[in-house]
Amino acid sequence: MMQAHPVPARRFAATGSLVMLWALPVILVLAYVLPFAGVTLWSVTRPELGFENYVRIFTGADFQAIFFRTFWVCLVSTAITIPIAYLLAYYWVMGSGRRSRLIEICIFIPFWISVLVRAFGWVVILRNNGLASDVANALGFSGLSTGRNVWSVITGMVHFMVPFAILPMASVMRKIDRRVLLAALGLGCRPIGVFWRIYLPMSMPGVFSALAMTFIFSLGFFVTPMILGGGRVVLTAETVFVQMFQTANWGLGAALGVVLLAVVFAILWLSQRVMRIEQLMSR
Repeated sequence: MMQAHPVPARRFAATGSLVMLWALPVILVLAYVLPFAGVTLWSVTRPELGFENYVRIFTGADFQAIFFRTFWVCLVSTAITIPIAYLLAYYWVMGSGRRSRLIEICIFIPFWISVLVRAFGWVVILRNNGLASDVANALGFSGLSTGRNVWSVITGMVHFMVPFAILPMASVMRKIDRRVLLAALGLGCRPIGVFWRIYLPMSMPGVFSALAMTFIFSLGFFVTPMILGGGRVVLTAETVFVQMFQTANWGLGAALGVVLLAVVFAILWLSQRVMRIEQLMSR
């Protein structure tokens, strides 16, 4: 009785690689390209054919105020996030074993907690009669409003983005050869000089990556500003939601989404240029 020869495992591997090679472009087209093309089409065809939605966005004082508020909140939250994330990443990578494990736990626990839970937790802390208000009154800052304002939104955004900013910084820091630092110390450079002249410049690619990622994340924040802002701090993403699902102005909401995505692509292009220049200067 003749037995069929088994198909070599190498053929299965080649077939699987070929399927994945063709599946990835198909997934990208179906999940990203086609939806974005549809949104772009809506932005120039609803309610009628033309670029009136974009003209309204760039000339309307209300939308200009929303974009200005969005960029201001994103810049401030990014400026606060980066130093905090850098300090935690530094102690995570360079600290002792016990300290590194403690920081690692503090970094990864937020990933397991829903953004809604974190946002409502900050609502409880920052409300006018909450913990932050009680601490402010105890310190003599009576009457200080801590809830439903722009600083509440920034606090929630920073809390969300710090773990994400730590990861690219720590990835670059782990690649720094510690023998270079020891050599600088052996040649008489003080520890603070080793940090400012050697360690910080060598870790800047991670800082640039975290900077771009944090700012891009903050541009798309929706749940945190809506909950912590309480309708008083309306950013671009919330405006897209309002135009799409509350006022049924799909064309204007689609145009806002296209503009926001164009800004994201511009930031990505700029970050790539900066990273390329940094690599050329480091050679």
